[in-house]
Amino acid sequence: MRRAFASVRARATLGASLVVALALVAAGAAVLLALRANLTAQAEGRADSAAREVATQLLAGRPYAELDLPEEDENPVQVVDDRRRLLAASEDLERISGAGTAAVKPVAGSGGDGTRDGQADGTGHGDADEASEPGEIDDDVEYSSGSATVDGDRADYRFAAVEVSTEDRGDLTVYAGGSLADEQSAVSTALTSMLIGFPLLLAVVAGVTWLVTRRALRPVAAITAEMSAITASEDLARRVPEPDTHDEIARLARTTNETLTALQTSVERQRRFVADASHELRSPIASLRTQLEVGAAHPALLDVEGAVEDTVRLQELAADLLLLARLDAGEKPGEARVDLAALVGEELSQRTRDRVEVRTELRSVEVSGSRSQLARVLGNLLNNAQRHARSQVTVATRADGAWAVLAVSDDGEGVPPDERERIFERFVRLDDARTRDEGGAGLGLAIARDVAARHGGTLMVREAPSGGAFFELRLPGPAVTRR
Repeated sequence: MRRAFASVRARATLGASLVVALALVAAGAAVLLALRANLTAQAEGRADSAAREVATQLLAGRPYAELDLPEEDENPVQVVDDRRRLLAASEDLERISGAGTAAVKPVAGSGGDGTRDGQADGTGHGDADEASEPGEIDDDVEYSSGSATVDGDRADYRFAAVEVSTEDRGDLTVYAGGSLADEQSAVSTALTSMLIGFPLLLAVVAGVTWLVTRRALRPVAAITAEMSAITASEDLARRVPEPDTHDEIARLARTTNETLTALQTSVERQRRFVADASHELRSPIASLRTQLEVGAAHPALLDVEGAVEDTVRLQELAADLLLLARLDAGEKPGEARVDLAALVGEELSQRTRDRVEVRTELRSVEVSGSRSQLARVLGNLLNNAQRHARSQVTVATRADGAWAVLAVSDDGEGVPPDERERIFERFVRLDDARTRDEGGAGLGLAIARDVAARHGGTLMVREAPSGGAFFELRLPGPAVTRR
């Protein structure tokens, strides 16, 4: 059992750790992506600002060699024309990729010597260039990723491409890079922190889950130990400990104790049943043996009638015990259609030794069940009524909605209110019943109620209009489903 609990704790710990690990990985990935996107956007913003600053200088007519370019290690710059020729670039730029061109030195005649285009031939067209109308800078910007080596230091950049339309130098494109060093450093730092922190957090989660699960399962261990002790000792009076919580384990303990209580009640009931049955069987068997022994020794003294009565009583008791055993075993009543009025007529026609008159008020009503068991119920109710009636017994059948009703009443002394449930217990006989009929074993009414319950009905007793006992059997009709 300890291994089982350890397995439960291990599975709970593993499950919690996996869930937390998945959540941490998802959250970490989201954080890294958001951080990278944010810092990349910042680099793009710096690149765009640098490119537009250079583009503004180009619109102002400043020569390529005199362009005020940003610091090379922060924002490497290229200016290219519509034929992808490099016209200007950062001074210490040694290598570049992902920008306008792989060249790092301006082409000859681009004005890199400090003169502007159109002045190199000495024709004076430069004055016209200086007086030309400014063009425009395209609002759209395109971004690309690349790298650049400036003064021996290589770094990754995000390049912004801004187009400039000039009247004297045509269409130009300014490429300026925004360093991704901050983005790479921040992402690297965050990733390192996650790689260190996540395992520590998982270890904490696993440890806490293990301890919490162990504490939660401790009552289960106590319940299991007590159940093992109950099984070993066969002492059904013992109960498992109930924790002072309101969780599933507390409900399990309460349910277990309720089951033990029901089991103890059932076992005690069976023990009483066996003891009472033995007691009831002992009397007729002893009487019958005595009579047979006397008859064997003195044939003239044999009481044949008494022996027959003891044999019949023993046979009836055995039949009652057998029926109770079948009912306790869950025997199903069957689905035969039984007309209660016809059943009453058939039963009364076979009763020839009734002490008082039986009056009938019969209306045809059908039920579904076992004809033999229902006949036993009717016979037991009639026997009980005959035992207590002064002058008359009444049997009635009728329909009451979806229910069929069979009522047996007498004009005897009735049943005291505080004894009306007790008389349905097995082997229970009231004092007056013992004096009236020494042959009664106290099983008739118990059998009647058990059969009624098996048929989905009820059997109750109350005071009859004549002052005696009024037994009412209510059974569901064929259209009503038994539960």
